[in-house]
Amino acid sequence: MTTRLKIGPRDHGMPLSLEEFLAAEAEEGYHYELINGRLYVSPAADAPEGFVERWVRRKLEAYAATHPGVINYVHNKARVFVPDRPGVTAPEPDLAAYHDFPLHLPSREFRWEDVSPVVVVEVLSGDHPEKDLVRNVGLYLQVPSTQEYWILDAREDSDKPTLIVYRRYRRRWRKALTFEPGSAYTTDLLPGFRLVIAPRA
Repeated sequence: MTTRLKIGPRDHGMPLSLEEFLAAEAEEGYHYELINGRLYVSPAADAPEGFVERWVRRKLEAYAATHPGVINYVHNKARVFVPDRPGVTAPEPDLAAYHDFPLHLPSREFRWEDVSPVVVVEVLSGDHPEKDLVRNVGLYLQVPSTQEYWILDAREDSDKPTLIVYRRYRRRWRKALTFEPGSAYTTDLLPGFRLVIAPRA
């Protein structure tokens, strides 16, 4: 009888194969990712960050419902496989929006390895901010399909987050754009989309 691997915060940095990672039993209260073939553990989001995540997800899903030719699927905690890394690397953004997610297939055939998002979104919290502000800036750039990376900084006030946007220009990001609470964000990538940065509005 095979003993199932149990993982928790003490195992941060442990080398794991994708198969071991997927089969492991994880201690609750933490978020687990596989980065360069090693376990990356961070605290699970608190309710204020979850509130911001829910707000932006609803905005993107409403847009996808009326513009399926632009984005046709939005998923929270998707697994994004990054090519050309020293080990399996699959960060799990708070939200990922897809242009051509294979919704025509039976859901049992969906595989994260087969899809890549056009937009990824992270909601920043006080724990491990470097994960989203530094690490993921480089990782998402290595995913060719990803055209924009949004960071919602909710550390000071989750009712009034700041939006930081990275837009792809060939093989690099343009200089990050910052949008203050209450301002509106629009992008040519999503024609007709307008995000007023006010989760309570």
